[in-house]
Amino acid sequence: MNSTLFEELKFKVFKSGNPIFFYIGINTLIFVVMALLGVVIFLSGNPSLALDGLVREYLAFPASLERLPLRFYTVITYQFFHEGFLHLLFNMLWLYWMGQIFLDFMKPRQFHFIYLSGGIAGALFFCAAFHIFPVFAANISTATVIGSSASVMAIIVASATLVPDYTIRLFLIGDVKLKYLALAYIVLDLIGVASVNAGGSFAHLGGALLGFVYIKALQNGKDWSNLFKKKSKLKVVRNEGYKQSATSKENTVAQHEIDAILDKISKTGYDKLSKEEKDTLFKASKH
Repeated sequence: MNSTLFEELKFKVFKSGNPIFFYIGINTLIFVVMALLGVVIFLSGNPSLALDGLVREYLAFPASLERLPLRFYTVITYQFFHEGFLHLLFNMLWLYWMGQIFLDFMKPRQFHFIYLSGGIAGALFFCAAFHIFPVFAANISTATVIGSSASVMAIIVASATLVPDYTIRLFLIGDVKLKYLALAYIVLDLIGVASVNAGGSFAHLGGALLGFVYIKALQNGKDWSNLFKKKSKLKVVRNEGYKQSATSKENTVAQHEIDAILDKISKTGYDKLSKEEKDTLFKASKH
């Protein structure tokens, strides 16, 4: 039974092609491994091995420009480490909820791009803010940021920008449109820049900005996630004896229709769809 569960989890994370499961799986796996290492270090009785300090030193993203040449890789690694269980839990819950909405209208390739580039934008925003505002000058040499919050924020804001009037139901609050949920988070982070977690708030704002700008560019016909996509070469093969079946033709037409609807959503938003187009998309999602 345990073997079956392990194989199922392995499939969902690494083979299903679902980026939500992939990032939740990677973040959770890293957290569990680090927690177990922490237990081993604790039991060894060696106080010099401070695991949190090592993570902050070598895997968190630093504000100091002098440290970046030797810590350039942290622009990626910082996105996959968390300070505690609750930090991980809430990030992964929001990634799951918002990721499901995102993938209803967008492609896995675009999810990967926004998650990673949102984290990068968050790190750069954090670094820039600590150098721009004098109040942080004394902390630049030691300040670091860690966690997937900027990446998750990019997914949240991208979803809210794409389908702003999409409604979700929150516990004790009721129905809330995505645009208001994203706005509330942004306001909280703006307030948070005056708190002890100013670095985290700046990173969130950087991720939010990336998510917003990406969708706006997409609606103007520019998909940045295509920058590194290889163009396939088409080869026409003449085959006189091949006849396409009626079912195959119907499936091809249906797929073209779905692709056209998804393109329309990316350019004008879900709310611009006609009732017939929404029904077509809903039926397709059932398959």
